[in-house]
Amino acid sequence: MSQDLFGIHGKALELRSQRMGLIASNIANAATPGYKARDIDFAAALRSANGGADVDAAAQAATLFRVPVMPSLDGNTVELQNEQLAFSENAVGYSTTLEFIRSRVDTVKRSLRGE
Repeated sequence: MSQDLFGIHGKALELRSQRMGLIASNIANAATPGYKARDIDFAAALRSANGGADVDAAAQAATLFRVPVMPSLDGNTVELQNEQLAFSENAVGYSTTLEFIRSRVDTVKRSLRGE
C-alpha cells in the first residue's frame, strides 16, 4: 500500500536520510587523521532500490569513497566545503521529498473525509 501511495518517494526519503548521516559523519571526522570520506551515489542507489533491491542494500552498494581534490598530509580525505555543499544539496532534496509525501498524505486524508 505505501509503495502505491508514495511511489519512489518513500525510498528516496530513506536514501536521502542515510546519505545525510554519512555526510554528517564525514563532517564530524574532518580533523581525524586517516579518515576516508564516503558518500552515497544517490541516483545509483535509487535505481537499485526502485528495481527491487532493499533500500539499505542499495545504499550500501552505492557507497563510495570520495576522491579528494587536494589530499591532506595526514591521509584525511574530508574536504569540508565540499561536504557542506553536499549536505546542503541533500537537505534540500530531503525537504522537497518530505513535502511531496506530506502533500500526498493530505490529499488522501481529504479524499477520505469526502472533500
